[in-house]
Amino acid sequence: MSAMAPARTESDLSFLLDHAGHVLRTQMAAALAEIGLTARMHCVLVHALEEERTQIQLAEIGDMDKTTMVVTVDALEQAGLAERRPSSTDRRARIVAVTEKGAELAKRSQQVVDGVHRAALESLPKKDRDALLHAMNLLVTGHLSTPVASPQTARRARESTR
Repeated sequence: MSAMAPARTESDLSFLLDHAGHVLRTQMAAALAEIGLTARMHCVLVHALEEERTQIQLAEIGDMDKTTMVVTVDALEQAGLAERRPSSTDRRARIVAVTEKGAELAKRSQQVVDGVHRAALESLPKKDRDALLHAMNLLVTGHLSTPVASPQTARRARESTR
């Protein structure tokens, strides 16, 4: 059967990016869990602190559907880290306002996130790290900057529960 398999002519970039992303997400989830947060909670806290943002805006930034966003903000509210308030610019919209406790935890969680990224990057020699970051930035601002519409939606990998 192996004789019938098509020969690869290029490196499997999809696998490399997916696998690296998956492992990085699991490392991030484990590190953030140590301070009682999920990656989504961290994302909402940090971006809500940057400027007044509605739940819909935060959901778009964090690539979350409405239901996931509601559950995430509910958890932040229950923990006393954030609260929903009316928007100052659109009375129909609700913003997520971060509490003082939430702001303190967001600062800590950003240090955790930076540490996970640092550990991954420092596992490479400096010249390779710089080359990787340069190449990735070129890809995400160039050829891989915009998803392409297709008849079948490309599914994003679900987070592993293992």
